[in-house]
Amino acid sequence: MPEHKPVGTLSAESLAAIRRVFFDECDEHFADIESGLTALEHGARDPEVINSVFRAVHSVKGGAGIFEMDALVAFAHRFESALAEMRAGRLEPTSDVARVFLRAADTLADLVQAARDGQAVSPERAAPVSEELARFAAPPDPFETFDDIEFEPKPVAFEPMPAPSAGGVWNVTFRPYASLYAKGNEPAVLIREVARLGDATVTLDESAVPTLEAFDPEDAYFSWTIRLATTEGEAAIREVFEFVDGDCLLSIRRDDEAGVPPAPSVPDPTPKEILASIGPTQPAAPDTPAIRVELTRVERLVDLVGELVVHQAILAERISVGAAARNEAVAQALDDLGQLTRDIQESVMAIRAQPVKAVFQRMSRLVREAEQATGKRVRLLAEGEGTEVDRTVIERLTEPLTHMVRNAVDHGLEAPDRRAALGKPEEGTVRISAAQRGDRIVIEVSDDGDGIDRERVRAIAVERGLIAADAVLADDDVDNLIFAAGFSTAASVSDLSGRGVGLDVVRRGVQALGGRISVSSVRGVGSTFTLSLPLTLAVLDGMLVSVRGQALIAPLASLIETVQPRPGDVRRLGAATSLLSVRNSYVPLIDLGRALGYRGEEPAGPHAVALLVEDDAGERAALMVDEVLGQRQVVIKSLEANYRPVAGVAAATILGDGRVALILDPAAIIAGERRRSDPAGVAA
Repeated sequence: MPEHKPVGTLSAESLAAIRRVFFDECDEHFADIESGLTALEHGARDPEVINSVFRAVHSVKGGAGIFEMDALVAFAHRFESALAEMRAGRLEPTSDVARVFLRAADTLADLVQAARDGQAVSPERAAPVSEELARFAAPPDPFETFDDIEFEPKPVAFEPMPAPSAGGVWNVTFRPYASLYAKGNEPAVLIREVARLGDATVTLDESAVPTLEAFDPEDAYFSWTIRLATTEGEAAIREVFEFVDGDCLLSIRRDDEAGVPPAPSVPDPTPKEILASIGPTQPAAPDTPAIRVELTRVERLVDLVGELVVHQAILAERISVGAAARNEAVAQALDDLGQLTRDIQESVMAIRAQPVKAVFQRMSRLVREAEQATGKRVRLLAEGEGTEVDRTVIERLTEPLTHMVRNAVDHGLEAPDRRAALGKPEEGTVRISAAQRGDRIVIEVSDDGDGIDRERVRAIAVERGLIAADAVLADDDVDNLIFAAGFSTAASVSDLSGRGVGLDVVRRGVQALGGRISVSSVRGVGSTFTLSLPLTLAVLDGMLVSVRGQALIAPLASLIETVQPRPGDVRRLGAATSLLSVRNSYVPLIDLGRALGYRGEEPAGPHAVALLVEDDAGERAALMVDEVLGQRQVVIKSLEANYRPVAGVAAATILGDGRVALILDPAAIIAGERRRSDPAGVAA
C-alpha cells in the first residue's frame, strides 16, 4: 500500500479529531453492514441492501487508508471485492454466503477496534476469513492505488483513438469537493473503478492549487480528466460515482472522435474553466443538519438541568410560604418558570436518548459466536429496535442482555438433533423485543427451547443449600432460583457457561439501574425473561405523598387515580390481606406505612388516601398513604450508590425544602406483598 500523508500542515490535535470522527462513523457503518447482511441471510434480495453494505465497507476502507491502517485496508478491500461480485450479480446472495460475510464483518470490526485501541494488527489475524472471501472475489485488480495509475501532471494532447464497436471514447472530468475527503472517500478508488471499464488515460490538473499563504489543508484543489475507451455507455460510468453524488463535480462527455457529430462552436470546457464557472466549492447540504458533540458536554448539560429542576422546586417552596405567594404576578411567573424548566429538561433528555438498536445489533454477533461454540443453529429476531431510552441505560444494558442471550442459546435451545426428534425446526429462535410502557422500557428475551427443568433446578438448589429439602415452592419461586449467586445448571464448564456467573450478574445489573427482572417458562415450549427499566436515570414526574411524616414519591406513570376509601369499601381476605372496592371490582389494598416499616399494626389515619397503581404486567393494587401533597418533577438520585438497596424503593430525590424523599417502586411493592400473603412464598 502507498504511504498516505496528511495534506498541508495539520496539527496533531486536528489529526486526532479527524481520527475520532472516523471511528465514530465506523460504528454507524457497521450498523448498516450488520442490518444489511442479516437481511440477506434471511432471504432479502433487494439490490439496494447489497449496495448499502458495499458503500459501508467502502467507506471504512477509504477512511482507514488515510491513516495508513494497512491490515485493515487490505482486508476491507478483499471484503469489498467479494461484495462487488454479489453486486454485479455474479455471486448469489445465499444464506451461506451471507454468513461468511457476517463473519467478515465481525473481523473487520475487530480490526477497527484494534486500530482504535492503538494495537498493532497482524495480517494473519484476518487470514482465515480472508481465505473464505477469496473464494467469492474476482481476480486481482490491476488498478489498486494511485501508484498503479499513470498520471500526467498537465493536460496533454491525445492521438485519435478508434472507437469500440459499442460505447465510445469518453472524457470524464472529476473534481472532488472537500466533503468527499471528509467522508473518508478516496479518488484513487473511483478512478480505478472507471479504469476497469476499458482503456483509460488519467490526467491530473493541479492548476487550482493556491500559494502556500492561501492554502487551506481542509479544502480540495485537484481534479482529474479521464479519457476512457470503452464498450460501456454513460450510465456505467455514472454508476461508479453514485456513492459520492453531491460530493464532487462530475462531467461526462462523449469524445467527438468516437463518432459523435462535432460542435466546433461550443468546445468542451477545460477542468480549470469548469472550476472557475462554479466558484468556491461547498459540500451538499444534508436534509437534516447534524453536529457531533462531545459526550462530556452533554453530560454536563444534563447535570445542570438537574440542578435547575432542584432549584426551581426550592424557589417554588420558599415563595409558597412567603408573602409573595399572594401576588398573582409572582405566581404566574413561577408557573412560567416551571413550564420552561420542564421544556428544557425534556429537550435535554431527548438529546441523550438513543434507540436500543445499537445494543440489539451487538447481539447478532454474540449469537453467531454462540452457534460456533455450541454447534446449534440459531435465528435471532429483534423487535422494537427504534424504542428510545437514555444512553446511560443503553450503556449499562449491554452486559445483562449479553448474559441473557447467551443463556437462551446455551441453556434454552436444544441441540439440532433433539429438536428434530421433538418435531421442532432444527434452527432455534431467540427473540429480543423492546417496548415503552409509561416511564419504563420493557425488554424481553425469549426462546423456543425446552424451558426450565424445575426438578433439576430444585435439586441443585437443595444440594447447594439454597432451600430446604422439604420447602414448598410455587413454579415462579423455583424459576427465580436461577438468579441465585453461583447457580448454574451446566453439567460442565465451557466457554459460554458452567462457572456460576451469569443470571446473578444480570439481576444485580438490572437492580442497579432501578429495574426488575422476571422469568416465565413452559416446559417444552420455551422461556421468556422480562426486564423493566426506567427510561431515564435523570428526572421523573411523580406524586408527592406522606406516610407517618415521611415524604415519598410515587411515579406518575404508574399511578391511575387516587381514591379516598369509605369504611364499607375495604374487605378483609384472611388474616393478612385487605381488598379495596373500586367501581364494582376489588384490588389488593397495601398499607404503605406497614409495608415500608414506618408503622406497626395500627391502621392508617381517617383521612388516608389510596393510590391506585399498575405494574408492568398490568396488575393493579391500591397503596394506602396518609396524605397526598401534590405533583412534582424530581431529580433521580441512586439510592444503591449512596446508601444500599431498599426493598420497594427505586431511588431517592431531594425536595425543595431540602428533605430527602424515597421514590417508590410500585411493582416491587406489589410483588413483595404478594409473597408475604402467599404461604408458598413464605415457605420459600
